[in-house]
Amino acid sequence: MKPLFIGLISGTSIDCIDAALIDGSTEKPVLLAHHQHPIDPATKQAIAALCLPGDNEIDRMGNLDIKLGGLFADATNALLDKAKLTHHDIVAIGSHGQTIRHRPPKQSNAAGFTLQIGDANTIAEKTHITTVADFRRRDMAAGGQGAPFAPAFHQAIAPQNCETSAFLNLGGIANVTTVHQGKIVSGFDTGPANGLMDAWILKQNNVAFDNNGEWARSGNVNTALLEQLKSHPYFDLPAPKSTGREEFHLPWLETILANGYKAIRKEDVQATLLRLSSETIADAITQQATTPSVVYCCGGGAHNTMLLEDLQAILSDTKITTTKELGIAPDWVEACALAWLAQQRLEEKTILLSDVTGAANNRIAGCIYAS
Repeated sequence: MKPLFIGLISGTSIDCIDAALIDGSTEKPVLLAHHQHPIDPATKQAIAALCLPGDNEIDRMGNLDIKLGGLFADATNALLDKAKLTHHDIVAIGSHGQTIRHRPPKQSNAAGFTLQIGDANTIAEKTHITTVADFRRRDMAAGGQGAPFAPAFHQAIAPQNCETSAFLNLGGIANVTTVHQGKIVSGFDTGPANGLMDAWILKQNNVAFDNNGEWARSGNVNTALLEQLKSHPYFDLPAPKSTGREEFHLPWLETILANGYKAIRKEDVQATLLRLSSETIADAITQQATTPSVVYCCGGGAHNTMLLEDLQAILSDTKITTTKELGIAPDWVEACALAWLAQQRLEEKTILLSDVTGAANNRIAGCIYAS
């Protein structure tokens, strides 16, 4: 019987829960089935509200933790139904949870912490499957950023016939991994990918995302606004570094717009936000000691043709493509990574990420919640 694992993740964009089923018996994980599970608007709003300081946070967090655990369990059971499997067929679930606060060390005055909700006890109880969660905090306890974790999986799926390749995850936040001769050279969050664009178009046009980047394509980049956005201190920080909605969010954008950009057209703001993403991503890639010959894009932003065109125009000597070329559709890479991480945890394998996160040493990642 093949060892089967399920990965669950709800990313910075809070668009849905991605659930992926992988075969863990092969050298490179094979995606067998997948499912996108909806998150209702009220829950999305509650998650977004918790990402920034507010009132009564502990009670709101506790209630949402249990609710999200139930939603992650529902996503798992829906995937099992789709794949015509039962809980007896699955070795374990790897659940990332929903990040509501990420305060890395050396980027704040405190020691640093990271917080994901989506109660793993509830997932294990409602699915009857051993669940692995809390992947980030052991790395942070060892002095690391606790993020990004995807580079370990990127290394596992990197093509052998390419000397230097990069993996670009385009979620709410972008992170890039560079793999050279089979080893991770670097991996870190570059800054915004879809998050600001999604928030802006939702408020202005009441749609969840800019389909193919067409609204951004209709606008013009405002150079002055772009330079002010790029002046955010995060972009000048050296790696290792990580970030999230705590830094790049709609109120931050609106504060800047209110001070000198009230007359700018809404579509011009969108075009400028897209350029902010493409330029800061390209800067992060070109600043590496070894420039990749190919960049494999994944995440929801891999469907934003305007964003990929912009990246290709800036990185003219680098091939911009998607992980579909490697056999995993862009939407499912992160969920597959969580399933793979669950397998690594049960096999007690260390995750080779200290050079990426800045941790003192490599650690076994994740806590096990038995079924």
